[in-house]
Amino acid sequence: MRKEVSGRRRMQWGNVLENLAIVILAFYPLRHIYWGLDLQDTGYNYANFQYMGTEHMDPMWLFSTYLSNGVGHLLMKLPNGNMLAGINLYTGLFAGALALIGYFFCTRKLKMPKVIAFAGEMTALSLCWCPTASFYNYLTYLFFLISSVLLYLGLTGERKGYLVCAGVFLGANVLVRFSNLPQMGMILAVWAYDILCVLEEKTKYTGKRGGNPGNKSGTAGKGESRREGFWKRTVRHTLWCLTGYAGALAVLFSYIHIRYGIHAYIAGIGRLFAMTDNATDYKPMAMLKGIFRWYWQELYWVARIGVILAGGMALFAIAGWLEGVLARRFQGTAAGPEGPRLPRKNPARQELSGIAGILSLMVRGLWIAVSIAMIVWLWRRGFTSGFYYSYNPIWHPGPVFLMLTMGMALIRILDKRASKEEKLISGMLILILFLTSLGSNNGVFPSLNNLFLAAPYTLWQSWRFLRHGGERRLKCGLALSSFPAKGVLTAFLALCLFQFGVFGLRFAFAEGTGIQDPVAVVDNNPVLRNIKMSPRKARWMTELSAYANENGLQGREVILYGDIPAISYYLQMPSAFNPWSDLDSYSPETMEQDLKQLRGEIGEKGKDKPVIILERTYGLYVTESRQGQETSLLSEDARKVMDADPKWKLLLEFLVELGYEQTFCNEKFAVYR
Repeated sequence: MRKEVSGRRRMQWGNVLENLAIVILAFYPLRHIYWGLDLQDTGYNYANFQYMGTEHMDPMWLFSTYLSNGVGHLLMKLPNGNMLAGINLYTGLFAGALALIGYFFCTRKLKMPKVIAFAGEMTALSLCWCPTASFYNYLTYLFFLISSVLLYLGLTGERKGYLVCAGVFLGANVLVRFSNLPQMGMILAVWAYDILCVLEEKTKYTGKRGGNPGNKSGTAGKGESRREGFWKRTVRHTLWCLTGYAGALAVLFSYIHIRYGIHAYIAGIGRLFAMTDNATDYKPMAMLKGIFRWYWQELYWVARIGVILAGGMALFAIAGWLEGVLARRFQGTAAGPEGPRLPRKNPARQELSGIAGILSLMVRGLWIAVSIAMIVWLWRRGFTSGFYYSYNPIWHPGPVFLMLTMGMALIRILDKRASKEEKLISGMLILILFLTSLGSNNGVFPSLNNLFLAAPYTLWQSWRFLRHGGERRLKCGLALSSFPAKGVLTAFLALCLFQFGVFGLRFAFAEGTGIQDPVAVVDNNPVLRNIKMSPRKARWMTELSAYANENGLQGREVILYGDIPAISYYLQMPSAFNPWSDLDSYSPETMEQDLKQLRGEIGEKGKDKPVIILERTYGLYVTESRQGQETSLLSEDARKVMDADPKWKLLLEFLVELGYEQTFCNEKFAVYR
């Protein structure tokens, strides 16, 4: 009776703790919704949500990220969705959904310990360096995760509906972000799993040794039927996935055709392919090289950690050899592989056991000290740092953590003792980590942002190794201890988990780096209400917002230049054509056409001239050019950069031709009307 009561209490406490973990995972991504003023990515994406459509958006960006813009546009209509903190909250909840789906899948289907799954999801959330405003990333990860879970459940349970739905989410993901097209490579997991199933059936049918006892030839008959079964299974699974994939694309393309015309979509995506002429880092080979180059560079650290591990293996091998020498000395004869065979109460055996125990404790204590020293050495050599407002703490540990994940997954795939289900999830993780980084010019960092299955898996496999990994004896009789590998792995994971956790608490994205000193607020801008930022940025935006309020600029079209696209959203001023004209993906030819069309609308239709807001350096260039001064306001380097920018020259011509005059200027911005 007492055992039953105790069991119920443990179960109740377990449920309470799990519910608390679920709440933490759901709301932890909201820790920074009031942090920082980002003048680039954050406001740029929110401006596209608010002003979604061909009138104020670049069609290339509209159609290449159509679903993410559409969902973001709906989020803007929710209560307080027009405020930066409000829309940060709504997009942040999607990161929480990713963590919860990963947690439930890992604990319910993969049977991971709940503590490990929770630690893995918290690690994944801490490594979400990308702002949730880049919603096309998080919606991509959400659809990719759901499709992966459905794919696993469909294959392992032979469920047609799950495989069709997996295809639906992968197909829809192409409309979330067009560069998600390579995710169709997940079909490799389907084919690989079918091969594993055939091999397992073949092993069960023929036995571990020899052929089919009922088939003397051992080569024909049922062997051929098995091959036919493999092809039938593979074709069936593939068609189910393709049915969902093609169906999702057909429905979404039909909607786009009805609303915009399919020719508009084709033209927008055509420009996406053409943008690589200017943005060369988006070329397929450039992206692949960027991924592999990053891993190649991190081999510098992997090799050094490997040398430390090899030294530990040698140390323990020598210690084992010394134990053998001692055994032979006390017994007086050569000891066999199992050690000296002395009576249990023999004094020599007891003395041998004591010396061997002391030697083992000394070696293990020494290796624990070496493992701790490895952490100190890595820190001092620049493997990581304490500048948690920047990427430095994860710059090297993150990619090496990815390499550890893929290495563990590969080992499980090759391990004959692993089940086909474990081989499947291991192979899927390798595909997920590789495919996530394709389509981006950020190297392997997109994969770091999508560890909602990989991080729990890595901690799970590490826990299993630390718990069950034992000694292996080679044919020569030499014993290889797993203790050195356990020490290095524990030290590395401790360093990573600490750095990742503190990074997640302290880092918030702004202008490609991190936010520092978020202590000030802007009082005269409703969009930025309660948003904390540095005093300098608060001063910039307070002055610009005061000018916009006094002159009623809200709702007026604006042209922005100087990597300040977020101003469109913060001041509630829709872009005349593209809020981030500086991007390499927005070609000079396209900008020239847009400015030409704008001139026609102003001259022929009487359209109001858009307001032009420049980053102050460009405003100084305009002032210097009009005054005929040389290098009095700008450095020579700044002038050279702007002189070589064809899009800036086009905008400057437009500004001069239409008689714009500077009406406001502060430390950061210059306004022309």
